[in-house]
Amino acid sequence: MSFPESGPEQPVVLGAPERQLAQAFPPIENPAQTLNDSSPQPEFDQEPDVPMVAEPEEEPEIVEPAAPRATLVAYPRVPSPMPPEPEMAPMRPRAAPLSASELACRQSLKKLGVRYVDLKPINDSASCRIPYPVKLQAIGSVEMRPAATLTCSMALAFAEWTRKELVPSSRMRYFSGIKTIHQGSAYSCRRIARSRTMSAHSQGNALDVMALTLNNGKKIAVKKQGLFAFRARGLLNNVRSDGCEYFTTVLGPGYNWDHRDHFHFDLMQRRNGRRACH
Repeated sequence: MSFPESGPEQPVVLGAPERQLAQAFPPIENPAQTLNDSSPQPEFDQEPDVPMVAEPEEEPEIVEPAAPRATLVAYPRVPSPMPPEPEMAPMRPRAAPLSASELACRQSLKKLGVRYVDLKPINDSASCRIPYPVKLQAIGSVEMRPAATLTCSMALAFAEWTRKELVPSSRMRYFSGIKTIHQGSAYSCRRIARSRTMSAHSQGNALDVMALTLNNGKKIAVKKQGLFAFRARGLLNNVRSDGCEYFTTVLGPGYNWDHRDHFHFDLMQRRNGRRACH
């Protein structure tokens, strides 16, 4: 199929279909203007574009705040929610429970009417100690001055000797009982004089008697009596002899210089149960 060459301005002959399209879409007289007019127009006049430049901000005026004024405010005192804990006294170490023998000893003291006080254990050293000491204050109506710290067994032996021997002997010779026993040493951590052996005093098993006061007021010092002091000499001799039945050691005036002014009684244990009475 060949198409005739058309000249520059030859009319175009449209067929029926083409005519229908032409009627539905008439030709545009000025396409360029139509394209420009087809863009939406703003409803308000547009101002020419101006470059956005931030206006210089003015430096704000700095106003220094006034110094705050101190204001005292009184608040009500709020009580402490918990009361302060009371100060507790330091607790003393408790002694071990008494053995059966210690309990029996104290029962015997009470039967004899002995006034005593239990003390806390004494443990000054390995050689100077009393596990269950007592302070002997009185044997019935006979006062011990000052009170003597001893083992219970020593206190019991001395109490039995006082009630069964000393008081009856005093009544027989002076027609008066014993009011006061003046002791010079009970428990004391020391050695025997001029010896390295520890004294029975270091275990609370010894007591030194310096003088006796009778109910009638007469005071008898433990010392070597004069030639005519028959009653005093007889009483002191009985003290020595009777004491050997209750104690393992009795030393007094005439034994040595150290015992010239007192009787020493103790319960020291020796081999074969030997006793020393001088």
